[in-house]
Amino acid sequence: MIFKDRQDAGRQLAQHLSFLRAGAGNTWILGLPRGGVVVAAEVARSLGAPLDVYITRKIGAPGNEELAIGAVSSDGTTVLDEDLVRATGASDRYVAQETERQRAEIQRRLARYRGNRPAPTLSGKTVVLVDDGVATGATTLAALRSLRGQKPARLILAVPVGPPDTIQKLGHEADQVVCLATPEPFWAVGAFFADWSQTTDEEVVALLAKYGGT
Repeated sequence: MIFKDRQDAGRQLAQHLSFLRAGAGNTWILGLPRGGVVVAAEVARSLGAPLDVYITRKIGAPGNEELAIGAVSSDGTTVLDEDLVRATGASDRYVAQETERQRAEIQRRLARYRGNRPAPTLSGKTVVLVDDGVATGATTLAALRSLRGQKPARLILAVPVGPPDTIQKLGHEADQVVCLATPEPFWAVGAFFADWSQTTDEEVVALLAKYGGT
């Protein structure tokens, strides 16, 4: 399956989430920046539910920041792949320092994206976490565990595409997973989009201003 772009993926996801429309007043759509916010905005628009941002950051391996050995969420929830931590030789000190560096970046981005708008209260709400796709799922896993701690009534993960094993793993963390395609073999997420251009901070800020709730 090839999606035209992130907006197209969001519109298709919204069709599969239409059962939430009746309870949109008790639902929050949370996008993982940056690209996930574009997808989430289409879902929020279609359902008539408010949009907000939820940030997790991967903890990169020593000498290879692109390889995620774990991830951290804005509330400090940290998920580590202990096998990768050992395999990459990441020391406890390195992990602690990198985790703190990513937490600082999360706070910077939250200030940039949300401004003075307070974080939504998610307790008792239906929460839909949206991204533009998952690969290893490290950051998504951290986000789901962090959100679970806020005691939502229902926690749904919605993504256009992801590898079958990752989707299965994340299914243990969410009450429901809506994933439109689980292709094998799985390449990079961008391989399943005709347009995979980078989303800017300015786009994220504009979408949150347009569809964000209070």
